[in-house]
Amino acid sequence: MAPSTRVGVIGAEGRMGSATCGAVDADDELKLVAKVGRSDSLEVLVENGAEVAVDFTTPDAVRANVEFVLDKGIHAVVGATGLSPEDIEELGTRARGGTARLFVAPNFAMGAVLMMRFAAEAAPLFDTAEIVERHHEKKLDAPSGTSLRTAELMNEARDGPWHVTQTENETLPGSRGGDVSGIRVHSIRSAGSVAHQEVVLGSPGETLTIRHDSLDRTSFMPGVLLAIKKVATLDGPTVGLEHLLDL
Repeated sequence: MAPSTRVGVIGAEGRMGSATCGAVDADDELKLVAKVGRSDSLEVLVENGAEVAVDFTTPDAVRANVEFVLDKGIHAVVGATGLSPEDIEELGTRARGGTARLFVAPNFAMGAVLMMRFAAEAAPLFDTAEIVERHHEKKLDAPSGTSLRTAELMNEARDGPWHVTQTENETLPGSRGGDVSGIRVHSIRSAGSVAHQEVVLGSPGETLTIRHDSLDRTSFMPGVLLAIKKVATLDGPTVGLEHLLDL
């Protein structure tokens, strides 16, 4: 049997962290060596010889956590939101200066990756686009990292601007959602939800809706495990699970 990769989970008390601990424990190629909770020191990762650290914490904690991990030569797999493009660039520079690798994913569900891929492929062919994302009521940020990444990929795929419909009388400010370079993004936070997103593209006489639903956090685990196993092989800082898949 191949040697087990030693894994630590930061944010182990949370729902995604707890699910990750269970998935790592159940995988014969991995060994869970550290569960880092709110009251624990990150030094636990070093003391227990973690080779890969998975971060599912909060937007206000994730950057400092990743800095610590990379400085200790531990590969980082980041699922927490809160890292800006500037943060990722600076952390990437930190990773390039050492032996550890950095991987960040806005979403670990295989279906979500395909949804983003299909939306990017469709983007050049339609005039307008809007994104509606829905998550559980305890999600700390809005809009979701997945919706922002989707909009980024769609905008990169186009040569020209979107046709933006002007609303003359927005009687409730904010009703039209946020604006990401012509793509309107709407966020819903609802009890009973996990992670859901629709991309609605339109042109005269037709619409195309691309939708993905994660009904349980187990949907994220294959992607998390894949990232843990592949992060050490990456050439540099990497954003997006699509880079680990043969698409």
